[in-house]
Amino acid sequence: MRGGGFGLLGNIVVGVIGSLVGRFLFGLLGLSSVGFIGSLVTATVGAVVLLFVVGVLKKA
Repeated sequence: MRGGGFGLLGNIVVGVIGSLVGRFLFGLLGLSSVGFIGSLVTATVGAVVLLFVVGVLKKA
């Protein structure tokens, strides 16, 4: 994702909220994360989706 980020605290908050978003999205798809790697992938996907949505809303 492009951009300067939100600072250390902001990036931590985006990561935590992103993990919740990822868990929700994976739940809708019927997928579950197993183990550390699965949780990491879920959180990363959620954070990327969250950053994309925030970027779109910022432009509007």
